[in-house]
Amino acid sequence: MTIRHKAAACTVAGAASLVLAALSSVPAAAHGSMTDPVSRVSACYAEGVESPQSAACKAAVAASGKQAFYDWNAVNIANAAGKSKQIIPDGKLCSAANEKYRGLDLPRADWPSTKMSAGGHTFHYKGTAPHKGSFALYITKDAYDPTKPLKWSDLEAKPFVEVADPKMENGDYVFQGDVPARSGRHLIYSIWQRSDSPEAFYTCSDVVFGKDSGARGAARKATAPTDEEIAAGAGKSSVTHQGHGGGAPAPADRGGDARKTAGAAPGTATDGANAPQANSAAEKPGIELAETGGDSTTPVIAIAGAAALAVGVTTALVFGRRRSAAGSR
Repeated sequence: MTIRHKAAACTVAGAASLVLAALSSVPAAAHGSMTDPVSRVSACYAEGVESPQSAACKAAVAASGKQAFYDWNAVNIANAAGKSKQIIPDGKLCSAANEKYRGLDLPRADWPSTKMSAGGHTFHYKGTAPHKGSFALYITKDAYDPTKPLKWSDLEAKPFVEVADPKMENGDYVFQGDVPARSGRHLIYSIWQRSDSPEAFYTCSDVVFGKDSGARGAARKATAPTDEEIAAGAGKSSVTHQGHGGGAPAPADRGGDARKTAGAAPGTATDGANAPQANSAAEKPGIELAETGGDSTTPVIAIAGAAALAVGVTTALVFGRRRSAAGSR
């Protein structure tokens, strides 16, 4: 083989490598959950999925199955596109109308809670797959009754905190907000809407101002999962971070029952058998759109460029052979 032919072969091989790399560079989906104040799903995961400590978490795991809590960071709607209030029905806010997480919607006054007070507060949201986007936090009205299913009308119409692309510290999104004055047991609802995708994530955090007016006896204090606990349960998680992470499609308009009109979300576990989500391949480390500034067209561009390079090299090689043959004649 001549030097020219060797060089051409190496170039084609390199182009093929680029194609393979591009095919594997699917954007990572965002995942995470509120850890201050602690969300319901985070608190139950931290208690231990196999043997939760609080009565509320025991009931939630019984209703949803264990897999939902090993998948604590994926309460999402893949194509919410800023229409959360229109597509999530009353009574299903905490699960985002995802049947897999139905246990989070249980109306109880004894969910593990976080002490809260009016005024400035530093919020933490664990971002297990960070992405660009905005956070909106809503708080329940004075007349909120935790023993009834949570409705949109139970929340103040406008968020008390709105922030876009907050800073990250040690894997947490960290941002400030002024908490309105309340008394007794309340709930803080968060919507994390991605700006590089229509996907959104949701949390319900039970909070207590002063004396707990809802729980009978002493309700368990909510604790967030530690990094060690997150790592320990990662092997049992069915969540992957490609595309939209297998999240539920947009459910029916909140005027109807999403389970009746839309059925269970494709690719999600819907029963106590803990069926895993039918998601795509595992996340490729380092491919984070929040850091690269890319979007869903990035892999397509890379593939097209690599293919064009391969075609160009092949064409040059063919013409080179033809000129060589003509010269020999």
